[in-house]
Amino acid sequence: MAVEIDIEYAGNLRCDAVHGPSGMKLHTDAPTDNGGLGSSFSPTDLVATALGSCVMTILGLVAQRHELDLTGTRVHVEKEMVADPVRRIGSLRTVVTVPAGVLIDQAMRTRLETAARKCPVHQSLHTDIDAPIDFVYA
Repeated sequence: MAVEIDIEYAGNLRCDAVHGPSGMKLHTDAPTDNGGLGSSFSPTDLVATALGSCVMTILGLVAQRHELDLTGTRVHVEKEMVADPVRRIGSLRTVVTVPAGVLIDQAMRTRLETAARKCPVHQSLHTDIDAPIDFVYA
């Protein structure tokens, strides 16, 4: 099933996007180092956001199937751009932090970590992007 997203250029390097199925809107702005105001997510910020939220969603699905409560688990994505040979995302370093109150045995840790690395966004990234996913069990 296809999902439609409509995007309109608002001027000054800003775009307004509408998610077809829900009607939800978001705005993007070019980053300051690329001539924008940096007043919202940039398109490449949305790639990092997509990766982090996809990882967390996949972890949530696995947790539900195994009656594991991951409430409070956090995902941090650090995006770095490169300029050579062209401006692009160079790395998306992801760290998943599971809070101390969540007790997970080694088999479940392996299951969660494997699933996270197979999330659709991670699998869709170009191989030139350094995109490790690390886990911290507090």
